[in-house]
Amino acid sequence: MRSILTVIMLFAASMLYAQCPAENKAFKPGEKLTYDLYFNWSFIWVKAGTAYYTTKSAKFQGKDCLRTDLISLSNKRCSAIFPMKDTIMSYLTPDLVPLYFRKGANEGGNYTVDEVWYSYPNNKVKLRQKYRNKRGKVYDTSTELKECVYDMASMLALARSFDEKVYCRKAGQRFTFPLATGDEVKEEILEYNGRKRWKANDGVTYNCLLFTLIDDEDEKKERKLLSFYITDDANHLPIRIDFFLKFGSAKAFLTKSENLRNPQTSIYKK
Repeated sequence: MRSILTVIMLFAASMLYAQCPAENKAFKPGEKLTYDLYFNWSFIWVKAGTAYYTTKSAKFQGKDCLRTDLISLSNKRCSAIFPMKDTIMSYLTPDLVPLYFRKGANEGGNYTVDEVWYSYPNNKVKLRQKYRNKRGKVYDTSTELKECVYDMASMLALARSFDEKVYCRKAGQRFTFPLATGDEVKEEILEYNGRKRWKANDGVTYNCLLFTLIDDEDEKKERKLLSFYITDDANHLPIRIDFFLKFGSAKAFLTKSENLRNPQTSIYKK
């Protein structure tokens, strides 16, 4: 696991087929979400920084598209121990087909870059993946598959528009999906864990859908990557995310949401 943003952006989808368009029902250009980030050091939770997730209209190779950006910045207190600045950028069509992905991570003085380019010849998905490690070595690979492949950012966009009748029928329901990371394509598992309520850092209590993301790379033992809450309404806003990291634990809490596409019908009223 290379970064907090990697975990933030790993959300749900099932196995699909090449060039899979999906109706965007959850968000629109101009949306902006803000989060507080917390880390756990020696059993003490410390506010570590802030993350901003935005969507805007853009053009990619001369065509109209959507651009999403996620920027995570450590605060002064955290930077003294572990400086962090992560940026994720993604271009995708209006019907959520991925076109380009880039993640730059500067964490603890180590800088890495992941990139993925997508093309769709002959009803297949052709990927060019490029990864620059912290020592500056670059790995450049190409892959062609028949099923749809997503990166962390386009997966989040797709997941926010999923059909609850398909994905949330019963607790324990599982789905798999292929994910391009910049140097490989992996299969991940998403498990639906039922409905919960959570009071976000904006002071509002929301009715939410709870999910767990699981890494099944080790055949002998599954490993939880994160649990996350999204609002039980058409926006499917990520409200809370719990991270299970190699170096400790972390959490992200929504503090502000702006220019939402749909009414916030998931707000809990006593």
